[in-house]
Amino acid sequence: MDVMAIRSEHTGTLAATGRVLIADDQMHVLEALRMLLSTSGWTTETVTHPGGVLRALETGEFDAVLMDLNYARDTTGGGEGLELLSQIRSIDSVLPVLVMTAWSSVDVAVDAMRRGASDFIQKPWENDELLQKLHTQLAAACRQREIRSRRDWELREARAIQESLLPRILPELAGFEIAAVSRPLLAVGGDYYSVVRINQRYTAVSIADVAGKGLPAALLMSSLHAALKPLISPDLAPAKLCHRLNQIMCDLTPLGKFISFFHAVLDDRDNRLVYCNAGHNPPVLIRADGTSAELTTAGAVLGHFPDWLYEEGELQMRGGDKLLLFTDGLVEASNGDAQAFGEQNLIHIATENRNSSASELMALLMRAASQYSGEHFQDDASLIVLKATADQAYSEARVH
Repeated sequence: MDVMAIRSEHTGTLAATGRVLIADDQMHVLEALRMLLSTSGWTTETVTHPGGVLRALETGEFDAVLMDLNYARDTTGGGEGLELLSQIRSIDSVLPVLVMTAWSSVDVAVDAMRRGASDFIQKPWENDELLQKLHTQLAAACRQREIRSRRDWELREARAIQESLLPRILPELAGFEIAAVSRPLLAVGGDYYSVVRINQRYTAVSIADVAGKGLPAALLMSSLHAALKPLISPDLAPAKLCHRLNQIMCDLTPLGKFISFFHAVLDDRDNRLVYCNAGHNPPVLIRADGTSAELTTAGAVLGHFPDWLYEEGELQMRGGDKLLLFTDGLVEASNGDAQAFGEQNLIHIATENRNSSASELMALLMRAASQYSGEHFQDDASLIVLKATADQAYSEARVH
């Protein structure tokens, strides 16, 4: 809300227009505070008990709260008011809350400030001092809300930019279905995936996870996207691509950061997949007969060892096979007992739903992991599901 500083005709001190919620169980105190604030340009609403404060905050907008710490349940220790203060802070972390008590002590004041009180006023109060503190806290709250609003806008813009780096529409692949999703823990995150049609025959599929969370990880992820895009071509095999990408990221990655990365090229003419793993969670192949295997070629993460030479693996898929590519935020989603969701749950769900489409299976797996963790992932979580629908000859994965 806009705040306009004015000078009170009665006190000669600066005051501010706004709406204040006053809470006290003594009517003469409420009336005295109401008159003081009204003559200084404020509008007020009064309540006499903690429950009234919470109801008022849920139904109305206030610029500040002026509240007593002592009520009927605890007339001297301030415990009831301190509990109310914690509840107010759970509703609004910025709202100025000035606490008052006639039983002032250092311990009570410290506890009140620890729980989020904006300032502390001892009864009986000095009018000028009270108004000045109210004005000061309101101005500070306005600045804080402006900073938060600007930060929220910047994060929304960053989220929009990051989402633009992920494919909006996945290409159609002959003989395959593909679905992908990324769920950042915060407004932005460090997970990344890419599905790029190289030509009429080949498609590049990549997934990556930047160490860390939030904006720092998102910035490094955008650097990865910029470095990867020009490398995708029919002339650059996965192992060579990882080698060149790693050299680039070694120059861009800050100390202590790294990127796990998996890259594959799919030949949808003969259902052959050639892949390279740079320290990423091994994707899981769920075969049509219900058996499973990990794509386990080993390689260093990106951003640390510029001369690392990567290996390639190769497999040929047949109708009904499903390949799950994921970041660790999915399989490490934990329940209340700190037990991870794990790869075995992915395999079990994929096997039990072998007739599901790629998009259906993707939704099932993300929902299962979310429910397992109480609807709260602990890290960014991403998943790609690649399902072969055309029947081709099948051979075991092999490493070059």
